[in-house]
Amino acid sequence: MSDAMAVLPKLSTGLDVNVRFTGVTDFEYTPECIVFDLLNIPLYHGWLVDPQSPEMVAAVGKLSYNQLVEKIIDCKHSADSSRVSEGLVAEQFLESTATQLSYHGLCELNTTAKEGEISVFFRNNHFSTMIKHKDHLYLLVTDQGFLQEESMVWESLHNVEGDGNFCNSDFRLCLPPERSPAITHLPASSQEQQRQIDQDYLVAVSLQQQQEGAPGPLSDLELARQLQQEEYQQQQQQFQQPQQQQQPGSTQTPRQVRGQGSQQARRKEKDSDCVVL
Repeated sequence: MSDAMAVLPKLSTGLDVNVRFTGVTDFEYTPECIVFDLLNIPLYHGWLVDPQSPEMVAAVGKLSYNQLVEKIIDCKHSADSSRVSEGLVAEQFLESTATQLSYHGLCELNTTAKEGEISVFFRNNHFSTMIKHKDHLYLLVTDQGFLQEESMVWESLHNVEGDGNFCNSDFRLCLPPERSPAITHLPASSQEQQRQIDQDYLVAVSLQQQQEGAPGPLSDLELARQLQQEEYQQQQQQFQQPQQQQQPGSTQTPRQVRGQGSQQARRKEKDSDCVVL
């Protein structure tokens, strides 16, 4: 009990465990394992060597992970070619099972775990809560990304790739909520552009609704002409206000007025031919 109490403060930072590749319950004994024994909680892993590969079985043997890494380093610096080959085979095993789970280990897990048993599963240097329900293994979903997804409670463990199915608390299949890929998976700059496009669309819809007697949706050309016409009217109003404020004794000549009027006519004709897309 005193040894277990000394280990409990380490739970917030992690536990030191060292797997052996001979069985799903085979771990090198460390003081951290006392907690699991005291609470009667099974500790499993699925990092096993395939017995159908005799070379890998001979290279790995009953060594733990730390011992196997030391063996690989020693074999690489050995002058014996057979030991060098054995070290390469052991290194190949670690590379081929980099996810710390093999199909042979997955089969052994299904055989060893008991129905309805709550256990701890060690993989990728992490501990997960595991349960066996109707001959299927499930891991408790604890990823931060699923914090707001209340319906996702369990994830099935049926392959090495890690693309399991999500289930609710009753182990019923549930699908992730639909998200717009155009918004969710875009970078921040693209999301800002998408929001600007949405705002422009709302403005276009508002202008379309304000147009009386419109038989149908505005085309891009018609919308551009309408925006250009509104801008032209605003410029006309700004120009006419100073003209209305002029005194009767103004020194402005009719020629100047005609010149400005002709310039406005040319500008109006130019604006009518200009289309903003």
